[in-house]
Amino acid sequence: MPASVLEDRYGLAVSTASAPARDAYAAGADALLAATPGPEGHFARSLEADPGFALARIGLARARFVRQEVAPAREAAAEARRLAGRASPREQSHVNALALGIEGKPVEALAATREHLAAHPRDAMVLAPATGVFGLVGFSGRPGREPELHAFLKSLAPHYGADWWFESMLAFAACEDGRLQEARPLIERSMAANPASAHGAHIRAHVLYEAGEKREGLDYLERWMRSYSREGLMHCHLSWHVALFALALGGLERAWEAYRAAVHPGGSWGPPLNVVTDSASFLWRAELAGETRRGGLWRQLRDYARRYFPKSGIAFVDVHAALWLAANGDASGLERLCAELRERAAAGRQPAGGVVLTLAEGFGAFGEGRWERAAELLSGALEETVRVGGSRAQRDLVSKTLVAAYIKSGRAAEAQALLARRAA
Repeated sequence: MPASVLEDRYGLAVSTASAPARDAYAAGADALLAATPGPEGHFARSLEADPGFALARIGLARARFVRQEVAPAREAAAEARRLAGRASPREQSHVNALALGIEGKPVEALAATREHLAAHPRDAMVLAPATGVFGLVGFSGRPGREPELHAFLKSLAPHYGADWWFESMLAFAACEDGRLQEARPLIERSMAANPASAHGAHIRAHVLYEAGEKREGLDYLERWMRSYSREGLMHCHLSWHVALFALALGGLERAWEAYRAAVHPGGSWGPPLNVVTDSASFLWRAELAGETRRGGLWRQLRDYARRYFPKSGIAFVDVHAALWLAANGDASGLERLCAELRERAAAGRQPAGGVVLTLAEGFGAFGEGRWERAAELLSGALEETVRVGGSRAQRDLVSKTLVAAYIKSGRAAEAQALLARRAA
């Protein structure tokens, strides 16, 4: 390759003759991969240096999309498609794979991603949307998505070596597939290579959570977050992890402090998907732990959620919607949600299948004090809960609620058996 051809951090040629544009693009890509503040600014500077640089434009689109700024993201993706006509075939394929996801075509995006990576396995920016528990595989609705993602990343591992970003993503996939012994050294190496990675800190918190190391998890996050700006993409969700660790340790004051300061609507600026699901999850867990219902916080969450998610359509959000509807005593709203979920399933527009409706009905029954019915529904949905997306830590809300339903319906033996299986 001629010396004049510029490359990204992964050794892939880029269609810009401007070194400042390449450098700013690389900085934006790393900020996006690490969830550190400011990727949009880096991509904007890259475009100032070279307005025709398609990779910087699609990078900007992706940065906006992960913040759920959907309309601006799609506008940037459309411009990236236009610019890609002058780029290399690799970059045209790169833009297409990322743009499909931004355009709301996840099935096509995942197919394009797999095809692209078969030819260009080190294109981390294309791989990134397929990773994690909210990615193209994580939100696919497939029951075997966890081993699928782990196997997919393992197949790419020889191409990445000890890259800090890839090892963090492989660690997360291993953790979610129940492979803690594999996950721990991977995330430790990743964080040693890039201690500022917020995605890495998040994944390390998950490994500690799954290992039952609650004190270590809380101490680690509280230390790490001292230097993480509230503007960072993961600040809201990491604060939720702090609240959960504190709640599990009996530190109720610390848990509520974390929730009010950086999780709930008005305390967090984070992506709406994180705000609504993390807020609902924490408030529900706090009540399971014995805290009195705080109606004002539930109403605040309901109003925020209605603004950003007025209709069903994202399985993970829909399951959490049942929580805020039940907690607000909104029986008619819960029935409307369930009716929408039935319609989506009947029309073949529910990749996660019937488990979404079953969970919504189960949480609704629990909220109404129908303990036997809640136990019946939640126990029936437990094995399929993986299909709604999210992490094991997020989905254990189902088993925790089921344990409470068993206890409240006088089925202590079944509660103990479920707790024993969880511990094992």
